[in-house]
Amino acid sequence: MDWTSVFQTILPYLPAQYAADLVSILTFLIAAAALAMRFWKPPAAGSRMALLYKAVSALAQSRGWNTNAYQPDAKALMIPAEANRAIEAARLGLDPASTHPKSGEPPKVSG
Repeated sequence: MDWTSVFQTILPYLPAQYAADLVSILTFLIAAAALAMRFWKPPAAGSRMALLYKAVSALAQSRGWNTNAYQPDAKALMIPAEANRAIEAARLGLDPASTHPKSGEPPKVSG
């Protein structure tokens, strides 16, 4: 069950005034989280702020193509689009599979 079906299930039971207020508040929170993600540098992986960063990122719906390249627990290999990731990773001595921004872990040294 996704959040839209839950939202559509709950809204009919709320008075119109409260439903409108709820939608306005949620819209503001999502927009504010997206704005915060635009200017907030990701914290270190072991930081206490990493959990808050991930919560704000989830609220801002930063996933898929909208995900930041740098995350608290992962670092992307930033190379030109026309470059080959495997060649650039090998040049740096890294495992090519671990250099993708969505790999979910820091790049590993190949060996």
